[in-house]
Amino acid sequence: MKPKVLIATTARWIPTARLIVALENAGFAIDAVCPSGHPLSKTDAVCKIYKYRGLDALASFGEAIAASKPDLIVPGDDLAAQQLHLLYEQEHRKGDAGKPVCALIARSLGAPENFPLLYARAAFIQLAQEDGIRVPKTQVIRNIADLEKWMSAAGADFPVVLKADGSSGGDGVRVVRTLEEANRGLRALQAPPLLLRAAKRALIDRDFALVWPSLLRRRSVVSAQTFIAGREATSAVACWKGEVLASLQFEVLNKAASSGHATVLRAIDDAEMSAAAEKIVRRLNLSGVHGFDFMLESQSGDAYLLEINPRLTQVGHLTLGPGRDIPAALFSAVSGQAVCPAPKITEENTIALFPQEWIRDSASPFLQSAYHDVPWDKPELIRACVRARRKQRAWYSQQNRVQALSVARLPRT
Repeated sequence: MKPKVLIATTARWIPTARLIVALENAGFAIDAVCPSGHPLSKTDAVCKIYKYRGLDALASFGEAIAASKPDLIVPGDDLAAQQLHLLYEQEHRKGDAGKPVCALIARSLGAPENFPLLYARAAFIQLAQEDGIRVPKTQVIRNIADLEKWMSAAGADFPVVLKADGSSGGDGVRVVRTLEEANRGLRALQAPPLLLRAAKRALIDRDFALVWPSLLRRRSVVSAQTFIAGREATSAVACWKGEVLASLQFEVLNKAASSGHATVLRAIDDAEMSAAAEKIVRRLNLSGVHGFDFMLESQSGDAYLLEINPRLTQVGHLTLGPGRDIPAALFSAVSGQAVCPAPKITEENTIALFPQEWIRDSASPFLQSAYHDVPWDKPELIRACVRARRKQRAWYSQQNRVQALSVARLPRT
């Protein structure tokens, strides 16, 4: 019998569907809990789909786990990871009755005592620094006075990066160049989501991520971070009980928005990035799929670790040979069988992600010069991507407008 993985996702994120296909090819049986209309329903890789209810998220995940009885859970987005961590806390309070779910979540994601560190940006950076990892100076700030005091003590100058805990996709990041910009950015990042915005996302996009934070008027913890000028890079790893099993490393060549997700990547092999990921995975005793964001400093090429993403990233489905095949590594860990990587998808180093780069610019030269990551063997998934193009292009435009009005664009070099 094939080992079963349950994909838990709260958002209609296309890369989740891409990973599901790769996991099926690696040998897994796939179930999923997701919002209605998710692109993963357009593949034949999923055995059964359970409905995700945004206003009753923990019950949705709990019911799916009970019905599916998976060997592994993989969160498809940041909110799903947070809610699985909350589900662990809820089940842990039940004592013996909650032990099976707790054991499954710990097996899938890693040591539960370290879950809070995955969202506390300043505390995570401090932990990385303690392990000898190169990081930007980072400090929690409550107001402009805190920012000025920290900048003086740290010897930091503008620009400064402000980041809200628990945010993702660039929504919680501001690069500020003056105290006036910092004051506006700090207020915006700390403020609870507007109720109108939360209602629109819930009713139109079927995305309930902002509903409870808006209703409960939750204010975000914000950290200040020294600005590192350079080239953005990313790493995705499959890990098991504190050991990295496979990893992918890329330099970011193009993005959907100035602080959004990557659309074009170049495969690299950076020893400092590898060492940093291995140290964090070991220190936090992580399992499953995790992503790390870096900045390669423009003059020295030194790799600065910026943050961790406790879930799959949009490159997780790319199979690039031994040691670079995340689905095959996960299958080996769960099944106990030897790693059997899939054929390498391309010999090209530059990869244009589908549909991300095509949506960003259908005339992009990268679609011709790079390996264009189109799932030609999954025509229904391609059609779903095409149908989603208008909404995605609107999101890209909105992100760029927000960035143009409120932050300075990050330099490439």
